[in-house]
Amino acid sequence: MTTKTKTAAASPKQDILDQYEAFRAGGATASDWLAPVREAAMAQFREQGIPTTKWEDYRFTNLAPIERAKFRHASTYKQPDEIADTAAPMKFEEETSVELVFGNGRLMQTNGGDALPGGVLVMSLAEAMKKHADIVKPHLAKVANLDSAPLAALNTAFIEDGLFVYVPKGVHLEKPVHAIFVTDSGGKSSGAGTGEERMVSHPRTLIVLGESAEARVYETFTSREGDAFWSNPVTEAVVGENARLEHLRFQDESNEAFHTGTVEATQERSSWFTTYSFAFGSRLTRNDVNLALLGEGIESDLDGLYIASGTQLIDHHTFVDHREPNCESREFYKGILDDKATGVFNGKIMVHQKAQKTDAKQTNRNLLLSDSANVHTKPQLEIFADDVKCTHGATIGQIDADSLFYLETRGIDEVTARSLLIYAFAGEVVERVSFPPMRERLQNLLYDRLPNGDELRELGE
Repeated sequence: MTTKTKTAAASPKQDILDQYEAFRAGGATASDWLAPVREAAMAQFREQGIPTTKWEDYRFTNLAPIERAKFRHASTYKQPDEIADTAAPMKFEEETSVELVFGNGRLMQTNGGDALPGGVLVMSLAEAMKKHADIVKPHLAKVANLDSAPLAALNTAFIEDGLFVYVPKGVHLEKPVHAIFVTDSGGKSSGAGTGEERMVSHPRTLIVLGESAEARVYETFTSREGDAFWSNPVTEAVVGENARLEHLRFQDESNEAFHTGTVEATQERSSWFTTYSFAFGSRLTRNDVNLALLGEGIESDLDGLYIASGTQLIDHHTFVDHREPNCESREFYKGILDDKATGVFNGKIMVHQKAQKTDAKQTNRNLLLSDSANVHTKPQLEIFADDVKCTHGATIGQIDADSLFYLETRGIDEVTARSLLIYAFAGEVVERVSFPPMRERLQNLLYDRLPNGDELRELGE
């Protein structure tokens, strides 16, 4: 979906190329139609390699730690008991229509699904490619544009399993689908550059909503603390005419992990799509969110919250492609950075000449809690129509001294007052989530990360 300028190619990682050959030679399950898709994607990765800071879109995000590390493809999950234990606290169980647990990108467990409405399919992508190729084939690797997106191409080359959700025309799925993706170190924990291997997994999610269908699909990415790996997921969403999809990605993986995620969606006439990104974990996070608005009367919302401390780096790049008239899009991202953490936000809205009456707004707000934290923010508009209403803006600041003083005059100590202001800043995004159990989980995670969080929790109750 994204149009990008050509940049100098980096050298592909030889260990990944070798593992792909082994993956293919080892009889990787593939239908006749999937094999050439994989081959084309690997050719794209070979041409481009791992992005470097010479790429404009990676100017502030140095993937050198990924380039230095050695990886092995997660062909099996080595610690199923530990993975199951890690997933357990993330479950919502009966609050969901279906809940699935994936270990290193492969389905381990499915709970629920017995009472799904007629025609709804929720299963592993591996099973769907075998049993429902007529639905999968027209969409898989068709939504995601691999041009100048070598990490998404790498995921496509290793497509094997993941989540598949299909909601047919006119069907409303009342409870959300929840997928928990757990990645481990494959039996060892290692740091980048040590010469030891990290596990790399490439989970794939495909969501297809028919005309006037409705669904909520949530993805959680988690791990044990200290596990060192690379998680490289891709989600493709097809939102049919007049359909409604709420999508959420929550990432709280180990601070030794790398996470490079992509969300690509297409929307048809009069559809509604909301996608949330909550990024709290990993040593290095890169999230790309790309939307193509293909019909009139479309509404899109992109919301995000990133919280980083230590030396974490969290990067969000978004692209909203307005191709047709009378559509609305809203972006609202917030970042909280402490210690020596770095945040990056680059949001681009493109309005084609045909897309008259476009109403698009983009907002990025950042709160710095230390003098050593950094934020690089770049909201962009590229407009070729003359009858539009488009705005963008970004702010970077610290805790407001007047607000802090006001709370202290009301008998609240400084530490609690600071935490209360930070929570209020983040809560504006969290409160938008429609699913109360997920909203409560995010609120509790915020409390846990703040000094005197228990006192704030009591105030909130």
